[in-house]
Amino acid sequence: MTSQSAPIRLPPPDATGQRPASATPAAQPYLTRGRMITVLGALTAVLAAISVLSLLFGSVKIDMLRALTTPASPDHAILFVARMPRVLMGAVVGAILAAVGAALQALVRNPLAEGGTLGISSGAAFGAVVALVLSYRLGLGPGAVPVAGFVAALVSTLAVYRLGQMHGRVEPFSLLLVGVIFNTLWSALILLINSVATLYQTRSILFWLIGSLEAPTYREVIAVGALGLAGFTWLMWHARDMNLLSLGDEPAHDLGVEVDAVRRAIFIATSLMIGAAVSVSGMIGFVGLIVPHIVRLAFGADHRLLLPASFLGGAAFLVAADLLARIVIAPAELPVGVITALCGGPFFIYLLRRAGHQGIAV
Repeated sequence: MTSQSAPIRLPPPDATGQRPASATPAAQPYLTRGRMITVLGALTAVLAAISVLSLLFGSVKIDMLRALTTPASPDHAILFVARMPRVLMGAVVGAILAAVGAALQALVRNPLAEGGTLGISSGAAFGAVVALVLSYRLGLGPGAVPVAGFVAALVSTLAVYRLGQMHGRVEPFSLLLVGVIFNTLWSALILLINSVATLYQTRSILFWLIGSLEAPTYREVIAVGALGLAGFTWLMWHARDMNLLSLGDEPAHDLGVEVDAVRRAIFIATSLMIGAAVSVSGMIGFVGLIVPHIVRLAFGADHRLLLPASFLGGAAFLVAADLLARIVIAPAELPVGVITALCGGPFFIYLLRRAGHQGIAV
């Protein structure tokens, strides 16, 4: 990485002589090595602090000294068997969802876009639910669930994108409307499967619909983390292209971006990441909506910083949300999807109203 980025060219003014708000120099500060290290270091420290708090507190109180020094104690089992893999999975899933949200918002130039609002997460959940039901009847291995989630996420992504095009161009509000329709379609199909499933399968399906981080294993953390990291690395490879895609397809093409190839690459990467996350956590919504928008407001829209900052911020956000889910009605627990939805619903309305007043730009 160079010490200072090349300036981002701005799109031409509109009919009123104004440029989009996100295209102003104030919204696109130069990215230096020192600034990146400072921002990512601060976010890493926040993530570490929240993770420690999440290990210390929960629905059951533990003696941390006994947990660390007495392997045979219940405190040790709670910390290392139940609580630590849950915190790690929360960080991995939150990082994936936030990074995917940042990438999709650049790709479609819509700050309301994310895996949930575009119907991708529900599509992945449908594929995972189908594989889950078939695995009981056909004896499919556990690997069938994430594979099915990935395939369904990819199909949903491509379908939403194609149907959201008007006269060969992606229309932000049309894309959002198609995403809402696909969300409804996938949810209806999941409920259809739920109506013919057994009681045990019904409980598992409810897990996919609400979203939860309950009882993950270290093996699952490693598998999802590896897939998420691979997809995130691919997104970072295209971070400069995303900066140009945010200006529009034609300006990006004029500046040397192979728009169709980059778009396909990002779609595949985001589908892989969402499929991996949904396969273990179900549909946890709004993380990819809230975190990238806050990071963009705080640190600018350069995706070389926005993507890793969203990655770390999403991890911290979901770990904090899961901590609230475990302590707010202790000793009982709430699904973490409930907490993110309570935060994301009002935030989505705010973004929708803001977009209506200022236009869509990221």
